Amino acid sequence: MFKRFATVRVIALLASLVLASACTAAGSGDQPAPYTEGTEYVTIPGPAQRLGKEGKVEVVEVFSYGCIHCAHFAPLADQLRKQLPPGVTLKLLPAAFSDDWVPYARAFYAAQKLGVLEQTHLALFKAKFDDHYPISTLDELADFYASRGVKRDDFMRIASSEEVTAQIRHDMALVKQWQVDGTPTIIVDGKYRSANVKTLEQLSALTQWLAKRELAGGK
Repeated sequence: MFKRFATVRVIALLASLVLASACTAAGSGDQPAPYTEGTEYVTIPGPAQRLGKEGKVEVVEVFSYGCIHCAHFAPLADQLRKQLPPGVTLKLLPAAFSDDWVPYARAFYAAQKLGVLEQTHLALFKAKFDDHYPISTLDELADFYASRGVKRDDFMRIASSEEVTAQIRHDMALVKQWQVDGTPTIIVDGKYRSANVKTLEQLSALTQWLAKRELAGGK
């Protein structure tokens, strides 16, 4: 069983983001379902809240570049993205559970806006956890992206912008509503949240099963 991967301090973090923009911190009916609600996944209380409007079904991985479990899951998530059926969209949401994780969330959105996310996503995990480069602060993250051809000033300007601050604040409100308390966590269509899965491979398989079930109308 996975342990809780991150300590949630959402309320305090939301308040800090308001104050500052600069960064400081499916089977047939004759077969039993392979996963059990309340065990491997849970239904999120209240109306479904999706991250965006794209796709018939939305899969969101809540992750952080500061999470080694997310680093281990990243290659599986990349395979998962290619295996999901048409109509299912896989998105990433960088959780900022603590001040230490805020720079990673800012870096994610800066990379996205600069058009380098696809070529740097797995590379950042590798540099941090496999190659053990010091990549924790926004300055260190800027150095990493600069080594990948990104203009450092452009990265810092976007990463520290009010727009990115607002996006992180919006993300964390969703994370709170989804009741996510660790990473990596999968959210399907704003309705279902992965829970007590035993391995990262099971998390990937659960995601495919939930997405296909939702695509088929929840049956």
